[in-house]
Amino acid sequence: MNAPAKRALVTGGSGGIGAAICKQLGAAGHFVYVHANRGRAAADTVVGEIIAAGGEAEAVGFDVTDGAGTRAALEALLEKAPVQILVNNAGIHDDAAFPGMSSQQWHRVIDVSIGGFYNVTQPLMLPMIRTRWGRIINISSVTALSGNRGQVNYAAAKGALNAATKALSLEVATRGITVNAVAPGIIITSMSAPAFDAAAIADLVPMKRAGSAAEVASLVGYLASKEAGYITGQVISINGGMI
Repeated sequence: MNAPAKRALVTGGSGGIGAAICKQLGAAGHFVYVHANRGRAAADTVVGEIIAAGGEAEAVGFDVTDGAGTRAALEALLEKAPVQILVNNAGIHDDAAFPGMSSQQWHRVIDVSIGGFYNVTQPLMLPMIRTRWGRIINISSVTALSGNRGQVNYAAAKGALNAATKALSLEVATRGITVNAVAPGIIITSMSAPAFDAAAIADLVPMKRAGSAAEVASLVGYLASKEAGYITGQVISINGGMI
């Protein structure tokens, strides 16, 4: 689908959705940087699977909330070639009812989603602009669109990411770069499976089932492709009709 191949970076690439995205981009022929912070062993596993399938990949490790450390890691990648596909997938939950939410819970979630967006995206922008081609895909959430009890911090973080998506898309629209957000609903991965039972999913989702990481990855793969060059500034839901 994509020719010629690009260099892609997926933050949080060692997790369920992130790993599926990495494999999707690898299957499309791109060189994939699989990012992890604490999950380096899992990132190495994803890299191995991409290579075994005939693709090219490399694991990279840094804390997206550490601006200086992130910049140094990205500068090392940029010495090889510009990164032209960026998937900002790194994010965390730290749920609590707002009256009982600690300052640490608030800032940790904001720092990963919004601080991480800035720390990773900003250093990659000028090299990407110089190539006159790029795809930036930010992984948001249905929570940013509908709200959810106990997730004021997460909703705020992902809502800000949606707004940043729209603003940045306007800045780079004439440079061959698209910027979009993907907002998943209930997606079952090995980590999320215990949080939902079939009855709860049936109550919440009109399609009466959860989505899969592969379905999210397919959407991201399309947005990263040449064929999606006229789609930008959008927040695209993938939630089985929840909203």
